[in-house]
Amino acid sequence: MLNFTFYTPTKVIFGKDVENRTGELVREYGASKVLLHYGGKSAERTGLLEHIRQSLKGAGVEYVELGGVVPNPHLDKVYEGIELCKKEQVDFVLAVGGGSVIDSSKAICYGMAEPDKDVWELFENKRKAEAFFPLAAVLTIAAAGSEMSNSCVITDEKTLLKRAYNDDIARPLFALMDPEITKTLPDYQTESGCADIMMHTMERYFNNGGSMELTDGIAEALLKTVMHNAQILHTDPDNYEARAEVMWASSLSHNGLTGCGTDGGDWVCHRMEHEVGGMFDVTHGAGLAAIWGSWARFVYRDCLSRFVKFAVNVMGIRPQERDEDTALAGIKALEDFFRSIGMPTNLRELGVEPTDGQIDAMAHSLVSAYGEPFGSAKKLTREDMAQIYRKAR
Repeated sequence: MLNFTFYTPTKVIFGKDVENRTGELVREYGASKVLLHYGGKSAERTGLLEHIRQSLKGAGVEYVELGGVVPNPHLDKVYEGIELCKKEQVDFVLAVGGGSVIDSSKAICYGMAEPDKDVWELFENKRKAEAFFPLAAVLTIAAAGSEMSNSCVITDEKTLLKRAYNDDIARPLFALMDPEITKTLPDYQTESGCADIMMHTMERYFNNGGSMELTDGIAEALLKTVMHNAQILHTDPDNYEARAEVMWASSLSHNGLTGCGTDGGDWVCHRMEHEVGGMFDVTHGAGLAAIWGSWARFVYRDCLSRFVKFAVNVMGIRPQERDEDTALAGIKALEDFFRSIGMPTNLRELGVEPTDGQIDAMAHSLVSAYGEPFGSAKKLTREDMAQIYRKAR
C-alpha cells in the first residue's frame, strides 16, 4: 500500500426533484449572478432548464445563459463563456449537463479566476492554476464523474488536440443528482456512460504500483454493480433504481476512492481515446470500449496478477490451469459484455477507420503531450501505442 491523500469536498444532494433546490443552494454559497451553462436542446425540451430558472428566480439569484456545449467540449466555447462572465459580472458558474458541460464550466472557472492568462496554457501543461471560480453542477447523465472529480478535458477544435488538466481546486462546491433526469437519454448515451464509469475504475485497478484489499474490493463491487445495471437499462430504460445505482457509481468511480493506496493508475486508454476523440469526435465511453481490449492484450503479461484477479473477481471466470489463460478469458468476457450493451470493441465498430498516417499522428501527439514511456500496467512507447491503435482497427 502506498501513502495517499483522499480529498472530496463536493457536497452531493441526491434523489428525485433535488434540482428544485438549485436556487437556495447557490444562494447559500454566496452567488448573486450565475452563468447557467448547458449543452443542446434536451435540457430545454425536458423542462429541466425551466425548473432551474424558476428555482434561481425564487431565490432572488440573477442569471445569464450560455448553451451550445458539444461532446468533446470546444475551447472556443470556453473563451466565449469567459468573456460573457466578465461582461455580465457573474460570480458563480452552474453547469447543467454531463461531463462535457461540467468540463467546459471548469475551464471557464479557471479562466475567470485568472483572467489575464490564457486558460489553454493549463491544458498545454505550460503552467499550473493558482485559483478557481465558484462552480456547481446539476447532473444530467451518469458517465464522466466530473461532478466530483479534479479532472477537466477540453478540445481545441482548430488543432484537434484533446487535452486534460487535473487539479483539486476544480472540484465543484456541490452537485445535484436526480436519476429521473437521465431517463430521457438514448440507450447509446446511457451505455457509453456505463463504459466510461467502468473505465475510470479500471484505469486505477490495472496498475503495477501499490494496492489495498479494501480499495480493490470497492473497485470490484463498483464494476459488477455497473455491469448489472447497465444490462437492466439496456432493456428497461425507465428503471429508476438502476439509474440511481449507475449515477452514484459515476461519482464514486472518479472521485479518487478507487485509487487509494495505489500509484494512481495507468490512464493509457484514456489518453489514447483523447487522441481518437480529438481527431474523429467520437463518444468518449464508446471510444474507450473500442480501445480497451487491444490495450489489454498488449499489456496483460506485464500486469498478470491484476488481470487474473479481475477475471476471477469481476468477470466470474473460473481459474484456468495457466494464469495467462485466465487473464485472456477475462478480457474476452469484458468484450462480450460491451457487445451485449451495444458498445464497440474495436475502432471499426466505433465507426472510425484511421489510416496509418493518422495512427502515427495520434501516437506522435501522445508522446509530445506526455513523453515516453508512460503507463503503469506496462510502460509504453510511441511505437507500442501505434501498434495498439492498429490492433484496434
